[in-house]
Amino acid sequence: MTATETHATPQAETDAETATALRILLSVAVFVAGWATSVALWGIPGLYIPALALVPVVWGLLITVSRV
Repeated sequence: MTATETHATPQAETDAETATALRILLSVAVFVAGWATSVALWGIPGLYIPALALVPVVWGLLITVSRV
């Protein structure tokens, strides 16, 4: 078999995958909008306090991803 003989069959995206992707994108958009609102209301503290609060969350996510 050569590289030109292999063909990946396109997989149809299911409604469940689309719904999951939409839910994730919507969650990220709401989070970013909330963070932007906190910056607009409280200025610089509204920018860095949520970032400091997310340090343990990101640290835990990095550990979780690295163990997979």
